[in-house]
Amino acid sequence: MPGRIGRARESWRTRRAAKAAARPDNRLALADEALLAEHHAADMNVVIQVTWLYEHAIDLEALRRFHQNLGQGLLGRRIERPALPIARHRWVLDRGPADLDIAEHTRPRADFSDWIDERSQTPIDAMVGPGWHLGVQPFDDGSTAISLVLSHNLIDGLGLALVIIEAALGKTRDLGYPPPLSRTRKMRAVGQDARLTARDVPEVGRALVTAVKLARKQARSKSEGDRAPASRPVPVASVVGDTVLVPAITIYVDLDDWDACAEARHGASHTLAAAFAAKLGERIGRRRAGDGVVTLQIPISDRTEDDTRAMALSYTRVSVDPTPLTTDLRELRATVKQTLKTLKETPDEAKQLMWLPSFAPKRTLRRMVAKLPADPDQSVFCSYLGDLHSIIGCPAGTIAEIENARGTGQRESRQLLERIGGRMIILSGRINGKIFISVGAYQPGAENTKDALREVAAQTLADFGLTGDID
Repeated sequence: MPGRIGRARESWRTRRAAKAAARPDNRLALADEALLAEHHAADMNVVIQVTWLYEHAIDLEALRRFHQNLGQGLLGRRIERPALPIARHRWVLDRGPADLDIAEHTRPRADFSDWIDERSQTPIDAMVGPGWHLGVQPFDDGSTAISLVLSHNLIDGLGLALVIIEAALGKTRDLGYPPPLSRTRKMRAVGQDARLTARDVPEVGRALVTAVKLARKQARSKSEGDRAPASRPVPVASVVGDTVLVPAITIYVDLDDWDACAEARHGASHTLAAAFAAKLGERIGRRRAGDGVVTLQIPISDRTEDDTRAMALSYTRVSVDPTPLTTDLRELRATVKQTLKTLKETPDEAKQLMWLPSFAPKRTLRRMVAKLPADPDQSVFCSYLGDLHSIIGCPAGTIAEIENARGTGQRESRQLLERIGGRMIILSGRINGKIFISVGAYQPGAENTKDALREVAAQTLADFGLTGDID
């Protein structure tokens, strides 16, 4: 009898282990966990917004199918807190809103830009849900706008492009995630989190060593004068508790004109996009003190077809002299090419630090963010999505006349924006005969309005001999 009991117990343990091994690991990837920790510590809610404009009424049933398919793909999830505070968060199923958010009344077409801003601020939450929403607004000239807003903690830009293509084609995914609150036995959940977190401890130890090494390297660099002078301190007492909607516009240029401009300057489309961003940054005032260069922060995607990570990105920085960019792109092209080659060949030590956020006390992370200094480079975030599939322009079954995407924030603190030296995000992509360039910028001490941003955009277009529409 004891032998039978022992064999039965061993068989049960084997079946339990096999069952656990068969379940997909629904913990957030390290980069996703780090981004979530950063956003929570800064009380930020970073969102991506995609907008379509049809110059006519739309097929609502086709749009409803698109909406339903979004919830059956990589947007059909949200983030759940771990049972153990120092463990990583987990993905759980969440199909999103039950239906479209259709406005009851038409609005003047002139309200298009304001409506986009309003939709960008309609609350979303990657943890509480919904993590995304899809809104529809008819205008008095017969046109119809559609806006998709989602948490950046759910997906990045190129990942979202894939999500939209799959939803438009009716392709769905079985992510294998459990429903929310499915780990009902708390002690078992704590034990599971503890076992998995214990495996991470050696990596965390290595991350601490790396953090010390990088801190010493930065200190040496500062003492040797390699860094530009720190940005001026900004008084924040007058803006405590205030929030701001960062001004944002979109520029549209015909692809033939854009490509001809790039070729005439010995560059390609992506090089011209970087040059345009640098020149726009210069006009906004984001030149580095000391040498006057403009620093571009460029995301590099490593997303694969079946990738379920929210953030499948690396980042690099390229500092360029903006002066010659309007006439010659060869130096910029060579600089970007060499930077990307170096990034590929050189291990990024800083990635090891992504093991730390979940282990750091939340109060500590908040204190670190509160003391975050202004970026001495005054960098311009420049994301170029390249040629986008035309199906992205078809949320309602046919191709929209206008498509664009942008990154922005909800409940952004003016105090934080002032203290870190403002921000500038430029997102561009080629689709259906045009390139869209979305620009969001806040610069301390500047006239932070849409009209001022449109004026700077028009001047930058003229710098390159280009014409375009600016919304």
